[in-house]
Amino acid sequence: MNRISEERSVRALLKGGIAELRDAQVPSYTLAAELLLLHVLGRGRTWIYSHPEEEIVAPVAEQYSALVRRRAAGEPTQHLTGKQEFWGLEFEVTPDVLIPRPETEHVIEVALDRLALRELNAGRPQKTDGAGLRIADIGTGSGCIAIGLAKELPAAAFVATDISPAALSVARRNATSHGVTDRVRFLKANLLEESGERDQADRRISFDLIVSNPPYVGRREAGTLMREVREHEPEIALYGGEEGYELYADLIAQSAKYLLPGGVLVLELGHNSLPAVQPLLDASTWTKVGVTNDLAGIPRVIAAERL
Repeated sequence: MNRISEERSVRALLKGGIAELRDAQVPSYTLAAELLLLHVLGRGRTWIYSHPEEEIVAPVAEQYSALVRRRAAGEPTQHLTGKQEFWGLEFEVTPDVLIPRPETEHVIEVALDRLALRELNAGRPQKTDGAGLRIADIGTGSGCIAIGLAKELPAAAFVATDISPAALSVARRNATSHGVTDRVRFLKANLLEESGERDQADRRISFDLIVSNPPYVGRREAGTLMREVREHEPEIALYGGEEGYELYADLIAQSAKYLLPGGVLVLELGHNSLPAVQPLLDASTWTKVGVTNDLAGIPRVIAAERL
């Protein structure tokens, strides 16, 4: 039932949207109603709460009502607005890419910390701008990790791969929006092996840092996912096999080939994948293995250095 009233003030629209989404048991229904209203009005949160009696023209009110109904039916808010904030930056998102999650920001945090610590342990001056560093982001999706790192390390060079041409199109647009297209090269590849990255002497290019948020949900867990995720986000970016951790073995093996000695690998983990992934970083190839928990206390990132 449409709970948005015939009255078209900002307050009435927001109140009706919240009620409709609450009735549909939408997670974070108040925030979703706000974001959809901000989207159709093209205004900021401060404006809507300082102009509660502002009358909204009928076509805009109808657009809002339609978006609320679609959200109530399960479409993610980010697909309806076409955007999501990550690392303090706004990213375009579509159904072709995984919606960036806050916990993925730990990948960037750990990567930056590891690079700084590597320089410190080697007695070298800090490369705060990333000069001379080559970095790869595997399974880039929207490009959020590569672009976030590119903003933090403005002198580093990046390669970002994805198996999905549609995802790469979104990532390229995001790189353009954030002014990093000259430093991030987007390539269609399954992990790294098919990227074809070679130097002028036709030697395989090696990296100082490899980061990845790979597909890590098990297909057997599909029924436990929220419908917003299960029905609307791309399967190729979600599922890492029947158990969820099947891709890590190839990802770690390829990273061992492509990382320079002392190079850093940083991987996001699924909620239960640490026991299967940690043994893959064996002592004959990897050192300084460390695990970082997210704010919920779940092991979220694993990092190591190449011997």
